Amino acid sequence: MHYFHWIAGTILALAWFSRIVDAAIGMPSVANISKPEWDRNLVAAEGNLSSGNPRVSIIVPARNEENDIEQSLTRLLELDYDNYEVIAVNDRSTDRTGEIMERVASRAVAEGNGRLRVIHHRDLPAGWLGKTHAMWTATNEAKGHWLLFTDADVQFKPDSVRRALAYAEAERADHVVLFPQMIMKRPGEYMMIAFFQTMFVFGHRPWKVADPKSKDHMGVGAFNLVRRSVYEAVGTYEALRMEVLDDMKLGKVVKNAGFAQRNVFGGDLISIRWARGARGVVDNLTKNFFAVLSFQWWRTVISVLGLAFLNLMPFLGIWLAHGWERIPYAIALASMFSIYVGMSWRSGVPAYYFLLHPVSTALFIYTLLLSMFHALWNDGIIWRGTRYPLEELRKGMV
Repeated sequence: MHYFHWIAGTILALAWFSRIVDAAIGMPSVANISKPEWDRNLVAAEGNLSSGNPRVSIIVPARNEENDIEQSLTRLLELDYDNYEVIAVNDRSTDRTGEIMERVASRAVAEGNGRLRVIHHRDLPAGWLGKTHAMWTATNEAKGHWLLFTDADVQFKPDSVRRALAYAEAERADHVVLFPQMIMKRPGEYMMIAFFQTMFVFGHRPWKVADPKSKDHMGVGAFNLVRRSVYEAVGTYEALRMEVLDDMKLGKVVKNAGFAQRNVFGGDLISIRWARGARGVVDNLTKNFFAVLSFQWWRTVISVLGLAFLNLMPFLGIWLAHGWERIPYAIALASMFSIYVGMSWRSGVPAYYFLLHPVSTALFIYTLLLSMFHALWNDGIIWRGTRYPLEELRKGMV
């Protein structure tokens, strides 16, 4: 047991300490477009654009989003950018989503704003997920030089798109990901989202996305801004038609194709309440967690063991070890706490939620196993009332 604690503790200390050092060095390089220097028009940012601001097509797929869609579309119609369109896709909704979309569009026209177009899907072709089919259909009708894919529950501030485009043109980026501000109201949301962000920093290095030599890539469903020429070059959403994690996989194919990818912070330029309570986070992740592991049970089991060792063992080891054996566990815990402190500066999650890290770890492990169980039991996933067979999902993975 003496040697076990030294070996296990040293592995954990190196893993967590190396990540916090890497993040401390790299994270400042990730731009924040909410800062004053990005509050400018695109022509000012890129003087050779004599023809004016390029057209942007904002694509909003929605299925059964009657609670959020009106406010989201209304906010999009209030952007202070002068050359854009909004294409909202009602993807086979069984609630009032389509009706609300049409009402918002009619009201906008009456007010002299004809930017919003609504597409209604009644059926889903074989070999497609509903969301990817909705986005692919919308892009076929889009007129923009830039395509912005977002979700139906995202809230935009008026200057969000203008700032993102100014940054994209200034940096000559082909794909820009803007991280949303997470709206959290319950302790369970803070706890679970804090853990999710900690693992995100550990597993995905946002500061490496801009490095063409690294394999790190990024995609966020709330804000994926991509040049239309690049979108077409990587095969459009037709290449991702059965991808549950379509946002991240779009980032992956763009990065692998050698195009310039950037991710940025933006404060509250865009915001979203992703889930309501800890249970809401579990429910949201149950659908797609198994997809992260390529729908393979053995990878899921290994990941569960890895998550438990990485996140629970520092807390257990500090109590089970004796004397100097506790030092590497203490280093791992201090590094983990430092990540929570860093997150508190950006996300508003108080650093003391670090104390609930073991609880959130257990819930995430439960979610991962639940996601696997549901997918294997149903031989597929059920997403917004539609069942997608596991065999087709595996074949369609990028």
